[in-house]
Amino acid sequence: MGAEETLFQRFGKEFPKGTELFREGEAGREMFVIQAGKVSISKRVRDVEKVLAVLGPGEFFGEMAIISNKPRNASAVVNEDARLLVIDPKTFEAMIRGNAEIAVRMIKKLAERLSEADAQIENLLHNDPASRVVHQLIQTAQSRGRPADEGTGTDIDFVVREMPRQIGVGEPAVRNVLDRLVRAGLISRSGDRLTVYDTARLHDFLQYLEMKWKFGDL
Repeated sequence: MGAEETLFQRFGKEFPKGTELFREGEAGREMFVIQAGKVSISKRVRDVEKVLAVLGPGEFFGEMAIISNKPRNASAVVNEDARLLVIDPKTFEAMIRGNAEIAVRMIKKLAERLSEADAQIENLLHNDPASRVVHQLIQTAQSRGRPADEGTGTDIDFVVREMPRQIGVGEPAVRNVLDRLVRAGLISRSGDRLTVYDTARLHDFLQYLEMKWKFGDL
């Protein structure tokens, strides 16, 4: 029996799609590690539920309620049927004390999340919807990009239907911006996967959009 199966026998549970694992504001006494499936993390902002992230296998969440002993600062819903490890505070503390590698990985992941939160805040400072889309592309390419399958560039997952809740821009507007970028040769697109050819050129385009928004048509 593999290590993952052993862990699942001790701490694992299966959750069907649509299961609400916890709600923002609730007391929390468990954290979760995803072995299979996906979980959506969202937060209520001005009466609108905004998706902050969609997490997949290997990711963890819910740890802040254990670390800080404060109410949940976001909600979690199962996006795809999931196998999750459910870790209580005592087990969590034993894992951290007994394995430095786990502690270091968690610190790195928390630092990465802080960086992404800063980027989301920065994005919301852009008034122009097109600027928000381009900024999100740049940020995703830099933080979650991977070498392109074919040729040069960076492949990213960019799920258009999630953009209204993430950056406050409607799907038609997002598609319009992506079409413009494809025509300009800055990106290519296949469904929810995009290839960004040159982030420096995207930065230039972002500056152009901001100037246009600030001073009108140039």
